[in-house]
Amino acid sequence: MRVYHARWVVPVVAPPIEHAAVAVNEAGRIAYVGSAAGAPTGERVDLGDAALLPGLVNAHTHLELTAMRGFLEELDFVTWIRTLTRARGEVLDDARLLDAARLGVAEGLAAGITTFADTSASGTPMRALVEAGARGIVYQEVFGPAPEQREASMAGLREAVARLRALATPLVRVGVSPHAVFTVHEDLLVDACAFAMREGLPVAMHVSESRQETEFLREASGPFADGLRARGIEVVRRAHSPVHLLVELGVAAVARPLLIHGVTFDASDVHFVAEYGCPVAHCPASNAKLGHGAAPLVELLDAGAVVGLGSDSVASNNRMDILDEARQAVLVQRARTGRHDALDATRALELATLGGARALGLADRVGSLAVGKDADLAAFALDEPRGIAAGDVVATLVYSIAGRRATLVTVAGRELVRDGRVLDADPELPGRVAATTDALRTWAAAQR
Repeated sequence: MRVYHARWVVPVVAPPIEHAAVAVNEAGRIAYVGSAAGAPTGERVDLGDAALLPGLVNAHTHLELTAMRGFLEELDFVTWIRTLTRARGEVLDDARLLDAARLGVAEGLAAGITTFADTSASGTPMRALVEAGARGIVYQEVFGPAPEQREASMAGLREAVARLRALATPLVRVGVSPHAVFTVHEDLLVDACAFAMREGLPVAMHVSESRQETEFLREASGPFADGLRARGIEVVRRAHSPVHLLVELGVAAVARPLLIHGVTFDASDVHFVAEYGCPVAHCPASNAKLGHGAAPLVELLDAGAVVGLGSDSVASNNRMDILDEARQAVLVQRARTGRHDALDATRALELATLGGARALGLADRVGSLAVGKDADLAAFALDEPRGIAAGDVVATLVYSIAGRRATLVTVAGRELVRDGRVLDADPELPGRVAATTDALRTWAAAQR
């Protein structure tokens, strides 16, 4: 038995406990949460003036794009996504993608993230997560906007899923991600979701991220439609919105996909999301930085939707910090609604932990500190200037601690970060990824 003592323990499902402890048994599960005075005996680990909370859950990221941090700055979304796609295909081979994913996992662990919901074209994040001992779901992407691509795309998806399943562990599982409505023909979308359901795999999809996406479906116009027509692919008006399309195709009811972004949801979309039980990955910083806007988070929560927080890739967001996403969620919603009480720190921290776990179907194992759950823990020191606050530890975590390294991180009881250091880190990894960023800059210069 290992017993972690801290000034504050934040269970999420109960009020914070001052001068408290969390005990972890040999099976890697939580055996006690409560006052330090009542803690069981065992190997004592004193975290001091710190807050101990559930490991943070990143409900959406792209680990394989970590080398693209700072590469796509100040671009409009269409140019951004087209440049990203070309550069990834021409510069980032599997070795570079794997190293980028490894560095992304290390960055996330250092920020207290224990669960990663990764969307990947290459599948390399599966290996990176397994190597690191982190928890996660790797959603294998599938593309194919033309109807004649349907069979080949499905064959590729089946092969990729089989490869990833061979690497899966009790901590890291496989999912399926039809990328978006403008990159996946509706017949392929239905086929991919049906395949996932037969195989017992979760589904995630970029949905309602941008006004260009809605324009593509509603008007069959805009840059995405123009791009497909330039390739000889027919585009027709199809639905009121991406969510309406998922409902019409039966995907919302059957697959209940994780809906990533949801920036342009209107009232009817929010209604359908809640009615069909589709969880949402809310990415406030990425949504704002790319100029998409602010998702109707308050309305989603009021409707009873399940919502977690995601960082998206560092190619769009530049950082992987879920406490910062919690802060951004509060600030953006208060600014959007003009209400100081639109979202508070307690609810934001829940979104960063238990909300994300619920969105990924993992709430029975992680997301809160409770006896019997897996010991996915994160601790943050409070003995530096930003941690010194007047008694409200949850507000301190959400509004002040973003950007700080976690002092302790465990996944299923195994320590992955100790004293602020990622254990078993490869000292040569940052240099290899830096070389990849140099290659990207060289590629970009050649395009001018």
